[in-house]
Amino acid sequence: MALLSPSRRVRRTPFSDGVEAAGVKAYTVYNRMLLPTVFESVEADYHHLKRHVQVWDVACERQVELRGPDSARLAQMLTPRDLRGMLPGRCAYMPIVDETGGMLNDPVLVKLAEDRWWVSIADSDLMLWIKGIANGYRLDVLVDEPNVSPLAVQGPKAEDLVARVFGEAVRSVKFFRFGLFPFEGRDLVVARSGYSKQGGFEIYVEGSDIAMPLWDALMAAGEDLGVRAGCPNLIERIESGLLSYGNDMTDDNTPHECGLGRFCDTQTAIGCIGRDALLRVAKEGPVKQVRAIAIEGDRVPGCDRPWSIVAGGQRVGQVTSAAWSPDHGTNVAIGMVRMTHWDPGTRIEVETADGMRSAVVQPGFWA
Repeated sequence: MALLSPSRRVRRTPFSDGVEAAGVKAYTVYNRMLLPTVFESVEADYHHLKRHVQVWDVACERQVELRGPDSARLAQMLTPRDLRGMLPGRCAYMPIVDETGGMLNDPVLVKLAEDRWWVSIADSDLMLWIKGIANGYRLDVLVDEPNVSPLAVQGPKAEDLVARVFGEAVRSVKFFRFGLFPFEGRDLVVARSGYSKQGGFEIYVEGSDIAMPLWDALMAAGEDLGVRAGCPNLIERIESGLLSYGNDMTDDNTPHECGLGRFCDTQTAIGCIGRDALLRVAKEGPVKQVRAIAIEGDRVPGCDRPWSIVAGGQRVGQVTSAAWSPDHGTNVAIGMVRMTHWDPGTRIEVETADGMRSAVVQPGFWA
């Protein structure tokens, strides 16, 4: 197995010392930063996440800050989701599209003030796209990457842990909203959100100097809760139907193909750059769409490239993420399937890395 050579092009995070002390076993590269992927094992990490609480270094979820009089206009130009009713203190999951309606990213938007927003991005060079729009349209807005590093606390005991560090008032924060809570003399954005279905919070740490003090405080406060360092878990995210940009969707896909049509207010999102293209898509409907798929047989190998979905000797889609689910006793998968074969119960075949497997389209995801 080849190793990744250290380089300044791949950045450490403010939490890397804590991650390494916790015994990280594997990383991936995400927004040119290190993202842990395994601590004990993918399966052991999965069981722990679903039963206890984990602290995740997700500093790689970089923020693109929009600040200035035209920041709201710029935010709306990026997405077909209507942002007019969004108030400060709220977060919003939003598809970002290009002029053809293709997905460029699926970030969480954080509205700090009427003239200040954070776009918490998935893995892509989205800031360059946003800067291009701001300059091309001569908008009065500053676009940059602030020194903000998210730290996630996820799992069924997450609320108890966060309350021990930030106080009982954090329990009142509603889903996809945030509050400002003090830590070592600094007010931090603490949002009830995260890349799992187990519940939890994301803490937006401004300034690297308090990153490890916060990490250490959470670890000390959660010792009796079984707290551990963790990371986004492949099995849990597939069970939950949480898509990975660059894996399960790319700019070749529209939000409707990705099952994100409910986040598209195409009729009212005036100003969105891809609006005209998406109006046509909404009228005609997608011809393929993301589906949950159960792959039969023993555990499949890792899906490091798309696997063809076949029916009647014809290719009808592809599987982009797959893993064995211990809790469900089957291989769970995410795939993009043509409309002729996307109905629940449809039997298909998947050309996995170790041969053809029988599979069934599911009525929904597992979590």
